[in-house]
Amino acid sequence: MRDSSSHRRAPHTLHRKAAAVALVGVSALIAAAVQSGAATAAPAKAPSAAGKVLPGAESLKLTPAQRAALIREANATKADTAKDLGLGTKEKLVVRDVVKDGNGTLHTRYERTYDGLPVLGGDLVVETTKSGATEGVVKATAKTIKVASVTPKVTAAKASAQALKAAKAAGADKAATDRAPRKVIWAGNGTPTLAYETVVGGLQEDGTPNQLHVITDAATGAKLYEYQGIETGTGNTMYSGTVTLGTAQSGSTYTLTDTARGNHKTYNLNHGTSGTGTLFSGPDDVWGNGSASNTETAGADAHYGAALTWDYYKNVQGRSGIRGDGVGAYSRVHYGNNYVNAFWDDSCFCMTYGDGSGNTHPLTAIDVAGHEMTHGVTSNTAGLNYSGESGGLNEATSDIFGTAVEFYANNSSDVGDYLIGEKININGDGTPLRYMDKPSKDGASKDSWYSGIGSVDVHYSSGPANHFFYLLSEGSGTKTINGVTYNSPTSDGLPVTGIGRAKAEKIWFRALTTKFTSTTNYAAARTGTLAAAGELYGTTSAEYTAVANAWAGVAVGSRPGGGGGGTSFESTTDVSIPDNGAAVNSPITVSGRTGNAPSNLAVSVDIVHTYIGDLRVQLIAPDGTAYTLKAYGTGGSTDNLNTTYTVDASSEVANGTWQLRVQDNAAQDTGYINGWKLTFP
Repeated sequence: MRDSSSHRRAPHTLHRKAAAVALVGVSALIAAAVQSGAATAAPAKAPSAAGKVLPGAESLKLTPAQRAALIREANATKADTAKDLGLGTKEKLVVRDVVKDGNGTLHTRYERTYDGLPVLGGDLVVETTKSGATEGVVKATAKTIKVASVTPKVTAAKASAQALKAAKAAGADKAATDRAPRKVIWAGNGTPTLAYETVVGGLQEDGTPNQLHVITDAATGAKLYEYQGIETGTGNTMYSGTVTLGTAQSGSTYTLTDTARGNHKTYNLNHGTSGTGTLFSGPDDVWGNGSASNTETAGADAHYGAALTWDYYKNVQGRSGIRGDGVGAYSRVHYGNNYVNAFWDDSCFCMTYGDGSGNTHPLTAIDVAGHEMTHGVTSNTAGLNYSGESGGLNEATSDIFGTAVEFYANNSSDVGDYLIGEKININGDGTPLRYMDKPSKDGASKDSWYSGIGSVDVHYSSGPANHFFYLLSEGSGTKTINGVTYNSPTSDGLPVTGIGRAKAEKIWFRALTTKFTSTTNYAAARTGTLAAAGELYGTTSAEYTAVANAWAGVAVGSRPGGGGGGTSFESTTDVSIPDNGAAVNSPITVSGRTGNAPSNLAVSVDIVHTYIGDLRVQLIAPDGTAYTLKAYGTGGSTDNLNTTYTVDASSEVANGTWQLRVQDNAAQDTGYINGWKLTFP
């Protein structure tokens, strides 16, 4: 059996900006499938003392001026960086963001262009030491960026027509292209291709603004990809009681302008659906009366939520504003009529809130505000594509930090909990929108990862990441926190011990800002959070182990040392996988079992391959029944597949010959089955 680590190339990752995100899906609360490469593995480090962060490992709290200076430095050397990375002569780097650690390590995030065209899915993060040496690179795609020609064979008009058709098929109203299609290189989910990107406006079927991005092959006119860009003084608030608001005074007039937080402003749309609306103003510095019938109440809630979110990111994570540049976004309330949603929109750099059913429950609770502003943070850091597994991680990131902001607020009228949207009564029966301890309690979200989760609505495919965060923070089993009782299960039936919410937040934020890219999938999120935990606490720390256990608890990867036992049958025989050829099988004979296989049969797969998106991987039972573990076209552009799947094989006789069947469905990439294992719990 060959050592798979010796065949791995340098780790990679990618980034792409989403335009807007809502809080829930059309069929639920509007919240805001390409997948990513592996993140840089953390170097082995001793555990930190008493669970404290390793000296110098934590990111510094940069002022906007310090961040701007680092970006200028990165821009001045980006040509040399491109050369050092081995990029082609037609490729150029565009600096997006910089994170600096206390030990001098820099994490610089770039986008790429090719022959002057934007490369969608070409983002990467370069980690350099204090001395300037490159320590690691995370790319969104492992593919070489190169196309035969940048001259399209189909017209922009054809691409535009196809995009309009796609938008109308999705239920869009008044669909129209916002601008002419632009030429791009699409590298998000396969071989880089000359393409058009078309953005379709109008309204979605529930009244949410539409920003459907459609990627069209410029040579054939075929649709390659699509994603939705809309990611869903004294204030007498509806949800948080009487609070202090940041306001401004000019003469005898006060406005909801927070001069201490980047001049964040809150506007009244007065049931409109476009424009900025009217800045809340008045002769006194008292806003709202706690009732939805008073138009200022929703403004007070939104303004308060924005202030809390700003303070959380600045004081806890060291980020000054959504972009890190000290500039405030703005909020709009009273959007539409009976609009049961809220959304973040990059194009206006703003949050927008509806008034809910009957215009009686504005979607302006603390966790909703934190959720929406976090979509902006994600867009300006990892840029997780709002589709497939990366879209689920995008949504989960907003739920994670919306929850973090709610706990940070320490407001007795809206205490911290692991429930999403519990105050806004979106279901009409007092239940929350989502549950982090057991996501499936909402009737649609998924508790654990499985191979088809990328095809699920992003608000429901966020479940495994939300569940991971809860397990990492609090652990499994029954417990009561701030008066709410939780009972969190695990996919493998084994317990998880939590490390506390503060550490879990720190690990996720570091992964988001230094490890994730636009195409990060669940497997890469595991790699990225492990790397973040290793850098912060050491790879032999309890925190590092807890990250691995929490991911195993949602069926992403295995537990350290193989978890809680069980009987395993393993093959260590290498089996070559023909490039774009016939399927190959690797057999394992199971004997000594009685009855049928379990409903949680663990299938651990170790495949070395230069592009796993080309692979279809199946488990073949002794009677020939095929269970698809990974479908062709899923998994993103990362190298190698090393994960554990859970299969309900309870209808199969346990004893007999089981096979791992793998087929490479496209040309140019090679690899082999390095080994695999069946574990009967």
